[in-house]
Amino acid sequence: MKFIESSRRVLVCQNRTCRKQGGAKVLAAFQKLSGSEVAVVASSCLGQCGSGPMVLVMPEEVWYCGLCPEEVAAVTEQHLRGGTPVKAMLYRKFHGSAN
Repeated sequence: MKFIESSRRVLVCQNRTCRKQGGAKVLAAFQKLSGSEVAVVASSCLGQCGSGPMVLVMPEEVWYCGLCPEEVAAVTEQHLRGGTPVKAMLYRKFHGSAN
C-alpha cells in the first residue's frame, strides 16, 4: 500500500511528562511501523502536558492523545495509509466529540 502524502510527519512528544507516560515506546512503534514514506520525529513539548503521550500528524494537524504502543498499528493503517483518522483516539480538545 502507498501512503497518501510523502510530506507527512508524525511528531511524538518526548518531553518529560510524555516520556513518563510511555512516549519513547510510542515513538519506537511508529518508527517500526510507518516506513520511509512518513517522517517520524521525536518532538519537544507539544504544549499538552498531562494528556500524553501526544502525537501530532502533519500537515493535517491531527492530534492523538494517550496513545499506547499497541494502538500505533491502528493509526498507521487507518490514518497514515488509509487517510482516515482513528476517531476514538483523537484528542477531543482539538477535535471535539470525535465519536
